[in-house]
Amino acid sequence: MEVDEYAGRIKVLGVCVSLVIMILLLRVFYLQVIDGEKYARLAEGNRIRIIKEIAPRGTFYDRNGEPLVLNRPNFIVSIVPRVEPVKDEVLKRLAKLLDVPINDIRKKIEAQTSGFDPIYIKQDVSIDIVTIIEEQKHLYPGVIIEVQPTRDYILHEMGAHTFGYVSEINDAELEKKKDEGYKSGDIIGKFGLERIYDKEIRGVDGGEQVEVDVSGKPVQILGLKEPIPGADLYLTIDKNLQLAAEQAVDEQLKLIHANAAAAVVMNPQTGEVLALVSRPAFDPNLFARGISTKDWAKINNNPFHPMDNKAITGEYPPGSTFKIVTGTAALAAGKVTPEEKIFDAGYHWIIPKTNASGEALGYINFKEAMAHSDNVYFYEMGNRLGIDRLEHYARMFGLGKETGIDLPYESDGLVANQAYKKRVYEEDWYLSETFDAAIGQGFQLVTPIQAAMVMGEIAANGKRYRPHLVNRIQTQDGEVIKSFQPELLSELDVSPSIIRLVQEGLHEVTTYGTGASSFRGFPIPIAGKTGTAENPHGRDHGWFVAYGPFENPSVVVAVVVEQGGFGAASAVPIGRRILEAAFHVK
Repeated sequence: MEVDEYAGRIKVLGVCVSLVIMILLLRVFYLQVIDGEKYARLAEGNRIRIIKEIAPRGTFYDRNGEPLVLNRPNFIVSIVPRVEPVKDEVLKRLAKLLDVPINDIRKKIEAQTSGFDPIYIKQDVSIDIVTIIEEQKHLYPGVIIEVQPTRDYILHEMGAHTFGYVSEINDAELEKKKDEGYKSGDIIGKFGLERIYDKEIRGVDGGEQVEVDVSGKPVQILGLKEPIPGADLYLTIDKNLQLAAEQAVDEQLKLIHANAAAAVVMNPQTGEVLALVSRPAFDPNLFARGISTKDWAKINNNPFHPMDNKAITGEYPPGSTFKIVTGTAALAAGKVTPEEKIFDAGYHWIIPKTNASGEALGYINFKEAMAHSDNVYFYEMGNRLGIDRLEHYARMFGLGKETGIDLPYESDGLVANQAYKKRVYEEDWYLSETFDAAIGQGFQLVTPIQAAMVMGEIAANGKRYRPHLVNRIQTQDGEVIKSFQPELLSELDVSPSIIRLVQEGLHEVTTYGTGASSFRGFPIPIAGKTGTAENPHGRDHGWFVAYGPFENPSVVVAVVVEQGGFGAASAVPIGRRILEAAFHVK
């Protein structure tokens, strides 16, 4: 009986052992045959590392092929992880050489999660430091010098708001762009053209495929992928005109003790932007190499906001420059004839609103009113038009919405209208507000690029082209990826004879009107309009818009000077110098 019981137990144990062996064999079969490829890939991943080589971003050139934004070599001191930790004496020696707190270096080493990726310690080191580390390798084991391309804004503050800047991608941007191939640590365009055309100009990173052992030490290079440089941007900007415009703005601001201004120069027949200025400005190189807390505080605490591109985001009452719209609307709607004379007694007879300086011009017609920027005449045009019809023509000119320029953060401006006041203030509209709107005050707001657009439409006989800054995108091998042609957005529904009357009135501004003294003897016939916009927070803003040559316009200029006072004194001198540069007038 005992023998049978013992034999039974042996039999059960044998079955159990057989089942365990069978399970193990099935598991081995599963791992090696069914899931073998997966684990082979994982093993390969543990064995191979990729050392990234950043692709250089595309170069920016002006319309004549002059370089505007380049790349330069950036020497970066890094530590390559080894089997044994870097000795403390090496870290102390490196900290002293780089003038970096040793605790900062230790934190970077501790934060490293990969076993082989270099740990960046300091970038943009001098060639002297590079030489010391290379010549004294025995004193800096595990320390290497990497060379990466870094943005070089060779004009510094000049053109900063147009070109923009680059910096490391942040978490919010990465969340939005991770499906587009962006990765943590990538350098991306944050502002200006760098941001708008980032995909085209960033290139494709390359790198080395390196075999490493179990401790993460390199064994051999298995492959090399050359980085593909980004495409180049050939801009519509004229470098010499850009520099002349920036100098004119800077010198005028200093002369009149003002702090902020903007200027736009365009070709009205194509929409090409020839120059764009915003003041105050900033040096984008600060961001390219990693801006310091001190430099960021200096920019961020400036009350005149250097980071704002005032040429496209600044919203100002247009002042008398809006009389271009009011005059066109009154003539086109048949509310006045060119010959009709309206009596200016110095104030309007319905609501006693006066001229800016209190003068009374007597009986004047349309062109005389435009030349002398007569408020009373244009109050009456607003009275005859009504706010709804005035709004209609303002929107026909393209005001109240973005122009579509290829830059980020453009503002809409504001066209004065009844619905806006009712929605925001819950109040009815008054005739006095129509008077204000007719001379570019009250609720009316435009950006400098919009002011240039309106003047450009008159210059181009009613045609409105989309403003743009890029002529073509081209690889470094010369292949044109995309070219940009003039894009006609709309045409004024106004007869050519009326546009001609407006053109003649604007021409007389510079021959015997408010801008005549500044353009006496100017060899190129031009049309222009001065403006002074009321500002409840300080001095008035000064405006000037112009185009030339008068009979065949190729250049439109719009200038605003924040708290500059009268436009004729603050903005016109800038406009004249820009026109001198554009037409090579000495």
